[in-house]
Amino acid sequence: MKTKVLGSSLIIAGTTIGAGMLALPLVSASLGFFTASLLMIGIWAIMSYTSLLMLEVHQYGEQSATLHSLARQFLGKHGQKVATFSMLFLFYALCAAYIAGGSEQFHSKLNELLPFEFSNFTSTIIFTCIVATIITFGTKTVDIINRGLFTLKLVMLVSILFFLTPSITGEYLLALPVEQGVFITALPVIFTSFGFHGSIPAIVNYLELDVKKIKISLLVGSSLPLIVYLFWQGMTLGLLSQNEFGQINGLNQFITEIQSTIDHQFIQQALSLFADLALLTSFIGVSLGLFEFLRDSSKKWQQSSIVTALLTYTPPLLFALFYPQGFIMALGYAAIALVILALFLPVALVISARKTKKGSEYQVIGGNGALLLVVAFGVLIIMSQLFSSL
Repeated sequence: MKTKVLGSSLIIAGTTIGAGMLALPLVSASLGFFTASLLMIGIWAIMSYTSLLMLEVHQYGEQSATLHSLARQFLGKHGQKVATFSMLFLFYALCAAYIAGGSEQFHSKLNELLPFEFSNFTSTIIFTCIVATIITFGTKTVDIINRGLFTLKLVMLVSILFFLTPSITGEYLLALPVEQGVFITALPVIFTSFGFHGSIPAIVNYLELDVKKIKISLLVGSSLPLIVYLFWQGMTLGLLSQNEFGQINGLNQFITEIQSTIDHQFIQQALSLFADLALLTSFIGVSLGLFEFLRDSSKKWQQSSIVTALLTYTPPLLFALFYPQGFIMALGYAAIALVILALFLPVALVISARKTKKGSEYQVIGGNGALLLVVAFGVLIIMSQLFSSL
């Protein structure tokens, strides 16, 4: 059973540490290392807290319940519609992003290994089908595969840190925020990088609603990304100055700039592999949450993994194939959907549950004051995203 707790923690961590990690230095460089680190710690604390709120609510539902069924149970039809919309918007947006980014890397690697060349269209479909096949085998299979991928990802990250740490410039880490407005721009992106709540129902079901084991998995699984992010931030922000970051226009240029700081071929390969694994593990975790959510949404689909897989992957695949730029515009608002999913709904659910149910096995500390703080933080993120868009 301990291996299941560890595996569940790694699923949460793998879901969190995705492509957003690669974008963190780009949005937080103007904040400076210490300011960005304090912001990350604060966001981690709030997201961990609301994950425990979800655990408290799950005590009152069935073992296989997801946010869809819990929202119906405690918030009625209207609450269920809000939960469904936010879940689908966020999950489909993230899945489409991971398909677009992951298939591009997959296409490059595939054509390097094979004597003939696949088109981008074909590579995208193959990449999506591979991940869809893994997910349809169930959470246990995802657990086993994810352990291996996550371990390899950590090995690559440690290797990168080992080789690049000597090149860190302490002066860069002591830099202060360049202007006040950068906080507003960075907040939604950093917040989205700590999103894992969509995978909680699958973990609850996998650990058979054992409160103690789920609590450990949630806290350990959310703490691992924080540790990784802090090390990653320290390394990347210590290699380039704020002016150099200001001239970077995209992820590829960012990786190229980091690679140029040290003359070692292994680092180039490790960075490329790390980027691939960050996309893949996060895609697996997010799509697992969407798969379980859709299967719970209709009793008709619960016995058909193929139908659920088609519903899970067809919309984001179509977006990635035909409307990549249109989706990128919508992806900027994913933070708003995550606020509803990871902050507002857990608070609303736990308030309703505490009113209607008494004598629960586990109740999160903090009272109404902590719940109010979570809501205020969610409003701040939404306002920041809207202001950034304007």
